Amino acid sequence: MKRHVFSVLGYICATFLTQGLSHFLIFSAHYGAIPILRQQPKFVLGLSSMVIQGAILTFVFTGSRFDTGRLIDALALAWSFGAFLVSYIALAEPGKYDVPSALSWFLVEAGVGLAQYTLIGVLYWLAHRKRSAV
Repeated sequence: MKRHVFSVLGYICATFLTQGLSHFLIFSAHYGAIPILRQQPKFVLGLSSMVIQGAILTFVFTGSRFDTGRLIDALALAWSFGAFLVSYIALAEPGKYDVPSALSWFLVEAGVGLAQYTLIGVLYWLAHRKRSAV
């Protein structure tokens, strides 16, 4: 159970770090140009989403063919989930919302998503890696 808790906490930290830096620092002008975004986000909704996503990912990871103790396998699962979630954000959202540039939107969201899920993969590997008996 401890591994799952660490994984969910890792997911939350990685998501806050990458998305927070993206939204509020590095690409703030990009997001500021989107008229439908809130000036003050409702963090409890985002946090709830992160807890749910992190819990699902850690439980899928455990017992899957990706739970080998190897970093590349943890990354493969994280990138798969990332591709699933980020494909909606990077491709479908600019198709529905009036973003200034669909290409810019795709590049920002895909790039940040890749960084986010790479970090998540590393953190899941650290939480779930097999420790040899000492």
